[in-house]
Amino acid sequence: MKKSEMKYLDVLSRQYPTIASAATEIINLRAILSLPKGTEHFISDIHGEYEQFIHIMNNGSGAVRRKIDEDFGASITSAEKRQLGMLIYYPELKLKQIEEQITDQNELQDWYRVTIFRLVLICKNAASKYTRSKVRKALPQDFAYIIEELMTGRPDVADQEAYYHEIVNAVIETGRADELIVDLCKLTRRFVIDHLHVLGDIYDRGPYPNLVMDELMKHHSVDIQWGNHDVLWMGAAAGSEACMANMMRISAKYGNLPILEDNYGINIIPLMRLAMDVYADDPCTQFKLSVDEDYETADRELDMKMHKAIAIIQFKLEGEIIKAHPEWDMFERNLLETVDVEKGTVTVEGVEYPLTDTNFPTLDPNDPYKLTPQEEDVVKRLKASFLRSDRLQRHIRFMYAKGGLYKVYNGNLLFHGCVPLNEDGSFMKVNIFGKEYYGKALYDVIETYARKGFFSDDEKERKKGQDILWFTWISKNSPVFGKSKMTTFERYFIADKETHKEPKNPYYLLYENEEVLNNILAEFGLPAEGSHIINGHVPVKAKKGESPAKCNGKLLVIDGGFSKPYQKTTGLAGYTLIYNSYGLVLTAHQVFKSMEETVLNEDDAESSIVLEENVVKRKMVADTDNGKVLQKYIDELEALLKAYRSGEIAEKA
Repeated sequence: MKKSEMKYLDVLSRQYPTIASAATEIINLRAILSLPKGTEHFISDIHGEYEQFIHIMNNGSGAVRRKIDEDFGASITSAEKRQLGMLIYYPELKLKQIEEQITDQNELQDWYRVTIFRLVLICKNAASKYTRSKVRKALPQDFAYIIEELMTGRPDVADQEAYYHEIVNAVIETGRADELIVDLCKLTRRFVIDHLHVLGDIYDRGPYPNLVMDELMKHHSVDIQWGNHDVLWMGAAAGSEACMANMMRISAKYGNLPILEDNYGINIIPLMRLAMDVYADDPCTQFKLSVDEDYETADRELDMKMHKAIAIIQFKLEGEIIKAHPEWDMFERNLLETVDVEKGTVTVEGVEYPLTDTNFPTLDPNDPYKLTPQEEDVVKRLKASFLRSDRLQRHIRFMYAKGGLYKVYNGNLLFHGCVPLNEDGSFMKVNIFGKEYYGKALYDVIETYARKGFFSDDEKERKKGQDILWFTWISKNSPVFGKSKMTTFERYFIADKETHKEPKNPYYLLYENEEVLNNILAEFGLPAEGSHIINGHVPVKAKKGESPAKCNGKLLVIDGGFSKPYQKTTGLAGYTLIYNSYGLVLTAHQVFKSMEETVLNEDDAESSIVLEENVVKRKMVADTDNGKVLQKYIDELEALLKAYRSGEIAEKA
């Protein structure tokens, strides 16, 4: 045995000091490997739509309802199944409704009794794929003993029947049935889904990304693949002024500035003053808001002015970054310098177009990217507000801790946007600070700099990282953007819709090509057979017959329109994916109305299975990435056991 191996085994022997302790751990770990793999849940492009997100999380993309069907079959009615499902999704709301409907106390106690028994059965079966230790750790503190007794008891055995029923009766008689039911519902949801993957774009458009982040921070097991909108917020929180201006513009466009102020404590008053001072007589008609009809008219008019004010600031800040990084080849996006206010035109890629808005009161033709003193003050104050926002900083730190640009997990490659490709399917080479990268290396170097942008103590490295965060949001070479340009300026100031187009990276034209996809999988260390690429970012237009499954299911696109502005185009409210021990289930979701209406009418948002891919042999923990780690640990423990028995290492006890 090598000296280094012996040294490691000596360290391991301190944790397992005897033959018995090492052997016991080997037995435990081998048993774990034989359990079915936990269920993974994939979700993408949430865009701040909190209620829809919570509904899909609570029903596990239909996994909870399927579990109810498996456990009860025809033994209970469809109405009882609907009620039980809704109770598991929203226990507090549903309990309140039921307790208002059942006024007779004896009848209510009977309902409690039956419901507790049913929930225990579902919870027990959902927990069957986990070790007893893992189940115990998940039990709520107040009811840990009671729930464990109910889940492990045998009411069908005469000796235990009275004991089992007396536990339930005592819970009801002491007035704690509601609390037990709520905890059983939450525990069931916890056991039905073992791990959550969020494939990007938690932020922007919808009003409550803060609530989504609060929920994710409470989740028992989650990872995040950063989307372009997430990276934008990460940049803003890190101190990138260009990222901050972009996300403020998007917040203004979707009427979310007051929410940004209320939920993250961002002071928008300086921007408000600038808008009222500079654009007081400007109707800002090109800066309309994407909001509901009930949005306050007074707020709408002011928000349109703020929308324009921050957009002009954005274009100026971006112009300076583009000039500072010629290697990114983005000079054609510096359009302010081609604006001719007197002629009322702007030149884009050599073509002159009439402007739809010629009011540029803060634009200096001799230095178009220079901020006015008032604009500088707005940027300074906003930046300070972002850096001081405790809640935002907590959320973004969590995003860094649980996230990355991609993840390879259990035979699947997960990312938000695309792997930048050339038209022939080869990997596109991208210049990052003077050196070219492609494929996996491109993802890795961008992620490294993205982390430096938030965490580095070196001022120069931190600034480079913040510029990379902006690059990742907007560049034609960014793996999370995946388009040749972001035509924000054109959409505001040019009527010709040809200039609004944002051609996609060839990846989106080649994802039906199996050879191309196999090359991508190989680049990230995955075999062609049995592996999948899973991403979001580009909404699937189901309304026009587009399928989320590409290349015979080798690639799965799970952005189907979570964000309300997209739903008219997609015809759906999103796709989600479940990967359990039996295979993959891709589900399409109809538009979610509201939490209250769903509970009141027991009207679960309709979901339909789009694709189901079953494995030939059921997947066990041994087949997972975690299983491979456990097997390596078993091998090390077996080597320790052998060293004990050969006398190379002495027992410590």
